[in-house]
Amino acid sequence: MDELELLKKDWKKGTSDYSKFSGSDIYTMLHKKSSSIVKTLFYISVAELVFWILISYVPYVFSDSMRERLESSYENPLFVGLSVLGFLVIFLFVYLLYKSHKSISTTDNAKKLMESILRTRKVIKYYVIYNLVMIFISIPLSLYFEFNQNAEFHDQVASFDSKQMIMLYAIVILVTAVFVIVIWLFYKLLYGILLKRLNRNYDELKKLEV
Repeated sequence: MDELELLKKDWKKGTSDYSKFSGSDIYTMLHKKSSSIVKTLFYISVAELVFWILISYVPYVFSDSMRERLESSYENPLFVGLSVLGFLVIFLFVYLLYKSHKSISTTDNAKKLMESILRTRKVIKYYVIYNLVMIFISIPLSLYFEFNQNAEFHDQVASFDSKQMIMLYAIVILVTAVFVIVIWLFYKLLYGILLKRLNRNYDELKKLEV
């Protein structure tokens, strides 16, 4: 059944709060709110992109030791590949949110608006999942890079007995879990509030027939 059919019964009953307004009025309000929410999400994504660029390059400019470590890391194709992939994903995320905002702001059809809202929700969902997976992978990889590039750390780990190695693995697992949880909570707070509002708009659009 078409989503817009869902309010036909409620609308005909005349019990909905929407009966005080015309369907066109309600749609206009939901359209405006949805466009504003996605626009805010787009600005947040741009701010996040700028933040990661600064995090990546400010230490390189102002810290000689960090510059040396980064330059040695860039000799590793895996590190370079993951760095490029990370920025490509963020750029893609920014582009998709911009596209969603344009789609929502220009549509004059409730069904298309609902489809744009669903696409926006999926884009954010997949982006958050990607970041959680990358955090899960990046900490063990960072330890691997450090082991191979830092001679002092390499010698220290090489001298560990089995108990110390178990302790090291436990610490890596714990730190990784903490980072994943913190990042998940951060994104839940950052995008969660706006997504809840967007979901409410979607649910209310399902009750309208324009």
